[in-house]
Amino acid sequence: MSDVRAFYVAGRPATGDETLEVRNPYDGNPVATVSVPTAAQVEEAVAAAHAVAAEAAGLPAYVRSDALGHIADRLAERSEELARLITGENGKPLRWARGEVARAVSTFRWAAEEARRWSGDVQRLDTEAPTTGRLALTRRFPRGPVLAIAPFNFPLNLVAHKVAPAIAVGAPVIIKPAPKTPLSALLLGEILAECGLPNGMWSVLPLLNEATAALVSDPRLPVVSFTGSGPVGWSIQASVPRKHVTLELGGNAAAVVCPDWSSAADLDTAATRIAMFANYQAGQSCISVQRVFADRSVYSALTERIVAAVEELRTGDPWDDATDVGPLIDEAAAVRVESWVAEAVAAGAKLLTGGTRSGATMAPTVLVDVPADAKVSCEEVFGPVLVIEAVDGVDEAFARVNASQYGLQAGVFTRDLPTAFRAHRELEVGGVVIGDVPSYRADQMPYGGVKESGVGREGVRYAMEDYTYERVMVLSGIDL
Repeated sequence: MSDVRAFYVAGRPATGDETLEVRNPYDGNPVATVSVPTAAQVEEAVAAAHAVAAEAAGLPAYVRSDALGHIADRLAERSEELARLITGENGKPLRWARGEVARAVSTFRWAAEEARRWSGDVQRLDTEAPTTGRLALTRRFPRGPVLAIAPFNFPLNLVAHKVAPAIAVGAPVIIKPAPKTPLSALLLGEILAECGLPNGMWSVLPLLNEATAALVSDPRLPVVSFTGSGPVGWSIQASVPRKHVTLELGGNAAAVVCPDWSSAADLDTAATRIAMFANYQAGQSCISVQRVFADRSVYSALTERIVAAVEELRTGDPWDDATDVGPLIDEAAAVRVESWVAEAVAAGAKLLTGGTRSGATMAPTVLVDVPADAKVSCEEVFGPVLVIEAVDGVDEAFARVNASQYGLQAGVFTRDLPTAFRAHRELEVGGVVIGDVPSYRADQMPYGGVKESGVGREGVRYAMEDYTYERVMVLSGIDL
């Protein structure tokens, strides 16, 4: 079985009885064959994670930090190999795949630093006479092994955002990559195997989605970190109400262009950023720009520029360094997006560019005059489709942003400081980006949503907090 990719059970490579084939979304060509764990191997991984939990939690900070630093270094050394692997399994253009690898390197570097800073807090308790001589030391301890369920759209960096914080706090982690894109996680497994972490502290199990329910319900995995579709995420939370579940779900991110963002240079900047980040992962990012609310004073000029910028994007072969927009994850996804666009046009929307499909590739699409109840407006398209709407002032723009069932991130193009702070105060989202698109994410910042966009936060230190709980120790008889 030398031509079949192994998975990792409790830190050791293994193969099972069945396989799955990974194909490139652009041309359908096979990329690799991956072995699928048996039920017995899954049990071995869970049992090992449960058994090693106390040892993992007690690892010295330097051991955890050094392991994370090694992973960052090795990812950087193998960056081009990883980028090509991502393009092969996911179909995203090489330029974006390279960017994803660079972000994963950064994520592990941040985790290495945070592992050394993870110290706790000291609090004086002698604030009242009865508590004289007492001091509280509060530290955070792992809740237990983490089940990390990752999606296909960032097959390396979204795995990194679950694995790095787990190692940083000393929590065993079982990685369940998306079946369509397991290769990046398996290569990460190769690197993890070099780190000398305790056996059982990590496993990489490329299971089919229908085999995941047993892992979700297993009481030995008290933390579930899921990134993916809303219906699946909320069903996970409902099925294990006593577990600690973090959910990073969908969005239909909005960009607001305010009346003060009106110079030709400003509009050029906004149009370029919006066009690129409505389409940069073929729209398959939870924070890709889907809706634009432009003040009526700038709407026409901005729309004209956005359409021109979208039409300049190069769509096609993801292996070409010049390609901006590649295929969706498979043809079924592209067919769905195409049908949503057709449905909006049939309901009265005007198609300014795009709307066509070739296999799994959907042409970048811009729509105006879209009914509010059209799927492309109120659902998550997860494809290269942009809806532009004119609004009369900031009040209407912010109300339209908040009218969504989602609340992940929003972008606000303004230089007015009161408007910026108002956006931060009023917009019902997990993040507000001023002067840019909602698609901006730094891997150390808190990232997550409200409403139907999920619960909990990623961003290394914030995920470390999610994976742990506070435990206080009170020292008595202390001369402060």
